[in-house]
Amino acid sequence: MSHHPARTPFSHPRLDRRTALQIGGAGLLGLGVHHVDALRAAADEDVTSRPAKSVIYIFLSGGLAQHESFDPKPDAPDSVRGEFAAISTKTPGVQIAEHLPLLATCSDKWAVVRSLTHPFNEHSIGHHVMLTGRTEQPRGFNSSKPTPRDYPCIASVVAGVAERRNNLPPAAALPEKLVHVSGRTIPGQFAGEMGADFDPWFIEASRFRSSEYIHGAFPEYGFHRWEGSTNPPDYVFEAPRLQLQQGMVESRFLGRVGLLKEFDRQRRQLETAAGVTSFDRFRQETISLLTGKRVHRALDVHNADAKLQDRYGRNSFGWSLLMARQLVEAGVRMVQVNLGNDESWDTHEAAFGNLKNYLLPPTDKAVSALIGDLDERGLLDDTLIVMAGEFGRTPRIFTFKGAKSKLPGRDHWGAVQSVFFAGGGVKGGAVIGASDRIGGYPVAEPQRPENMAATIYNALGLPATLAWYDRFDRPTRIYHDEPIPGLT
Repeated sequence: MSHHPARTPFSHPRLDRRTALQIGGAGLLGLGVHHVDALRAAADEDVTSRPAKSVIYIFLSGGLAQHESFDPKPDAPDSVRGEFAAISTKTPGVQIAEHLPLLATCSDKWAVVRSLTHPFNEHSIGHHVMLTGRTEQPRGFNSSKPTPRDYPCIASVVAGVAERRNNLPPAAALPEKLVHVSGRTIPGQFAGEMGADFDPWFIEASRFRSSEYIHGAFPEYGFHRWEGSTNPPDYVFEAPRLQLQQGMVESRFLGRVGLLKEFDRQRRQLETAAGVTSFDRFRQETISLLTGKRVHRALDVHNADAKLQDRYGRNSFGWSLLMARQLVEAGVRMVQVNLGNDESWDTHEAAFGNLKNYLLPPTDKAVSALIGDLDERGLLDDTLIVMAGEFGRTPRIFTFKGAKSKLPGRDHWGAVQSVFFAGGGVKGGAVIGASDRIGGYPVAEPQRPENMAATIYNALGLPATLAWYDRFDRPTRIYHDEPIPGLT
């Protein structure tokens, strides 16, 4: 079994914060290790000329309805078909739901898998399965919170094994962590058994959490789940400001960095025994964060070209995907974008109005803009776009007992969902697999989350023999199945 040099941080015990301070690391910088891990960034060196393989994973928390998106069933009974018409795409014979017209016009650049399946209908385990690419439930899984025994999310695996570019972390997640309205942090989005050092770089630009079930793409498409349009004034999209602490000018900061060189000899002696290699990486990333310019530009979406912002949409969906493109261009290998706060896509009730008015329009606009923007910049062939939720929705439409809205919706449904792919060598117009006549179960070429994860790793150029290593130097292969056949 081969492995990547990125396993090094697992090979030795990691320094605790006190030891790091004693050898002159975090103290001289005015930073603690717990700050450093959250502040990873890019240096100002130019991106290398070699194309970087990247992935943007768009996650629709709550569960996208396959019938109302990429697998309409126009000939199904009324109780299954739903209110939306099916429209033709640029690809002959391929139809999608009517409220995705922009994506319909560029179907030659994307493909859909209509047969991804897993056995779970509950949000937490569904998130874990689709964010980690592992169907098996981990030992001691807790649906109420993440635990160190969870499997690592795909982004964390990438963070652990992928080559770094421009001193940027390999993987980022934005615009917020997935946190339920109850305050419960959703499991599956962290490094789990790999260790917190390999959590994705979380860029919290829109922490839209409330107790009122307010969802959507703010400010244009905010909605209350059963009451309709609303855009709270405090729901804003603002990238984090990365700057030196008050009173420390850059020259003074760099002076402190210079002092660290005095400790290099002692630190080199400690490296083998104490495992400070990972700490040195954190230090370099922190310096890059605070003094570099590339990461600031990548996070700055409000000062992007006005026409480009309009093209993506001046809302959390549009700005998030614009930021993802800028981060990929800067050198981040994988960006997970959570489109919609607090399980926005959980369309139990008032499903058709909420999808038609608040969820599908900004998604259609932003995703089609992302495809076009990457294509025009010559980045699409080297950037795989994946869009999925934690599960699909039930074939049957019904009104839930006790629902505050009397308008119908669909329940959770792990048995089948449609997963969207674009770029990264994907065959435009391809349809992989099929669901049955009511969109309830796969009937051709069923795929698993493991196949989706393998497709992502393959798109990044990561070999099938690659493994990450735990603190006991035990290997875990990153592939758990084959990439989806026929997609590329």
